[in-house]
Amino acid sequence: MPLTDADKKHVKSIWSKASGKAEELGAQALGRMLDAFPNTKTYFSHYSDLSVESGQVHVHGKKIFDALTDAVNHIDDITGAMSALSTKHAHTLRVDPANFKVLSHTILVVLALYFPADFTPEVHLACDKFLAEVSYALAEKYR
Repeated sequence: MPLTDADKKHVKSIWSKASGKAEELGAQALGRMLDAFPNTKTYFSHYSDLSVESGQVHVHGKKIFDALTDAVNHIDDITGAMSALSTKHAHTLRVDPANFKVLSHTILVVLALYFPADFTPEVHLACDKFLAEVSYALAEKYR
């Protein structure tokens, strides 16, 4: 389902708050994914520590949220904005694209925890749709 103008407004609004905490929120989302979905740890076997407190998890979590900020900034061309990352994840890292949806779920959880007053049902739906579009764009090079 495509993002409506209202969806885009909701995503941009909550992301204006989230992007300022990219490292913290990214580490929380990535750490939750690694804890709740242990099969995802295989992609990070080179990390010495997979806990939420790990410097490596913080660095990669920030990269994730920075990429999402780029997607928000290019919300009308998410596929174009995510093209290089799609290539990297498909051809170099060989990440199972199903994991993009798993990470999307933990991102939604983190947004709800950090911004409970702002995370209304409408914002939740808009962010879910946005993350689904990002996941689809990241899986583009797998097709």
